[in-house]
Amino acid sequence: MKKIITFLTVILLNMTNLQAKNIDPKNILVIETKYGKTEFELLPNLAPNHVERIRTLANEGFYDDVVFHRVIDGFMAQTGDPTGTGTGGSKLPDLKAEFSDEPHIRGVLSMARAMNPHSANSQFFIMLDNSPHLDGQYSVFGRVIKGMEFIDKIKKGGGANGMVSNPDKMIKVRTIK
Repeated sequence: MKKIITFLTVILLNMTNLQAKNIDPKNILVIETKYGKTEFELLPNLAPNHVERIRTLANEGFYDDVVFHRVIDGFMAQTGDPTGTGTGGSKLPDLKAEFSDEPHIRGVLSMARAMNPHSANSQFFIMLDNSPHLDGQYSVFGRVIKGMEFIDKIKKGGGANGMVSNPDKMIKVRTIK
């Protein structure tokens, strides 16, 4: 019985590794912080327009040196605003919502927006914990595949809105390909 369990475990691990290796490199986003590099799988099957926007901005260097302006412990870390205030975005037009059934669980990447569901532009957030109240209201476009421990180290904000004084930043953001 022990040999069967070991055999099945090895097969499962190999299948998981094969699946991870089959991710198209253009769908792997790397965010470098002072704590280390975190890899995310982008999910164009869920939000193709949002994934394309993130790829475009990342590979243009738009996100380099952009701060995590809003970080709420046990909830999420928000970034992507070049002004660092939570009100900025890129010069590209806003995106239409691409909501899905994908849950907002720890490690998920989702687009930030204003009250209008079609107002996402460049800001996004990384889930630090599960938040089912966001499900179906924000466009999920990716998930952490390696390095969540570095995201957990990002400086947290204070107060109800989580604004951060002297915030950590994304040093460099690119897709692998």
